[in-house]
Amino acid sequence: MPNNKLSIRKKIFISFGLLVLLTLIGTSFGYYRYHLLYQKLHLVEYKNNMLNMILEARRYEKNFFLTQDIAHLKSAKEYAEKSKEILTDIKKQYGEYTHSNNLDEQMGMLRQYESGLNILIHSVQRARKVSEEMELTQIENFKTYQKNIRALGHDVTTALETALQKERGVIRNLVRESRIYLFMSLGVILLIALSTFAFLFYHVEQPLRRIGMAIQKIASGDYRNIPEVETGDEFENLAHSLNVMLDELNKRSEQLVQSEKMAALGTLTSGVAHEINNPLNNISTSLQILLEELEEGDLEYQRELLTEAGGEVERAQDIVRALLEYSRKSAFGVSRERFRDLVDNALKLIQGEIPSNVNVEVDIPENIHAVVDTRRIQQVLLNLMINGFQAMERDGGTLRLTALEDEEGNGFYLRVQDTGKGIPHDRLNRIFDPFYTTKGASGSGLGLSVSRGIIESHHGSIAVDSQEGRGTIFTIYLPYEQNGDKDGTEAS
Repeated sequence: MPNNKLSIRKKIFISFGLLVLLTLIGTSFGYYRYHLLYQKLHLVEYKNNMLNMILEARRYEKNFFLTQDIAHLKSAKEYAEKSKEILTDIKKQYGEYTHSNNLDEQMGMLRQYESGLNILIHSVQRARKVSEEMELTQIENFKTYQKNIRALGHDVTTALETALQKERGVIRNLVRESRIYLFMSLGVILLIALSTFAFLFYHVEQPLRRIGMAIQKIASGDYRNIPEVETGDEFENLAHSLNVMLDELNKRSEQLVQSEKMAALGTLTSGVAHEINNPLNNISTSLQILLEELEEGDLEYQRELLTEAGGEVERAQDIVRALLEYSRKSAFGVSRERFRDLVDNALKLIQGEIPSNVNVEVDIPENIHAVVDTRRIQQVLLNLMINGFQAMERDGGTLRLTALEDEEGNGFYLRVQDTGKGIPHDRLNRIFDPFYTTKGASGSGLGLSVSRGIIESHHGSIAVDSQEGRGTIFTIYLPYEQNGDKDGTEAS
């Protein structure tokens, strides 16, 4: 079935593409409004100049009728012509931006006004040729000319003033609408920006943060599966791949712990064989005595020999049982145990490995109980004690195991201290790394790494302090209770 979900790359492209597209649309619309307003302002400027020209023509027209000086009439005609030229420019450059489509009508009115002035000028010139002293009022139809010119001038002026007022009103509306559109555009851009931010936060930042936190947990030794990321993109695939990797790591971790356990078991074999050999020798000796004195009939003595032999058998069984319990592979399971008993049982297993020149001192209060996985904690104890014995094997010394409760009463500290050769300072920060060892070819480099994983799976911690020539101290903190859910695995 094809996957129709969008990848994160496509989601981001679509989101930013939409933002850019709407921004371009808003910018284009804003530029169009600006261009329209700019043209309108120039149009109003031209129309205002044209109106001023007509007003000048009307002023000279009135002066002519007051003074009867034909020069004023000619000046009025010149201003009327200039007004007509301006209107021609307006039609050519700004015709599409005018609010009213009556430019041709205005041009017709201007031509009529100019034509009336021409007619009056020609009439006056003809009268002046006849007599320079002739009164203009004696010209035929002069009153009609005067009335007609004044009416035409009034109509042109009124029409231009009305058109100019309308254009100014349009400009005011454009400015007001531009302000509204500007705020609307800013609001839309802000909304899109917030939507993009929300998309990036929920679909990119949050999944990245969750995956980053999961990787930090993995780095700290917590190999539990991370929550699924349901985004339908690469982050969901990445989270799924991480969980697949964690499942494989957990399987490898179990194998690694078991391998380290069996390696330690091989180290214990010679000592365990020695421990079992002692009770077997005692049993053999008791049986030989019984066979030799069987006919004498001293039942009390025979019963005593048989009792001793039975005790030795139980002793051997305890050693074998402890060895089997230690080597057995099992899921993580906790129970409340007295910690002193765990230490004593570990010492029984390793009794044959304790060098003759090494003393073991145990100072663990009887009342310290903890909810732990017995086999795994025993593995940690054996690992630390064997390391201590090996550090003191040549020169001898003392291995001390002490425990004390923390100040809050929520757990306790266990210290495993040896008086061996110590660990160089430049190696201390690496001793918990997997496959790092200071024992050369004889060490696997997994013991301390596995031990740290086991302690951390109990919600505890392990630290080391060492000085060359004076010994090493491993300090373990374990809580009394285990509040976290275990999944049957531990970090290695």
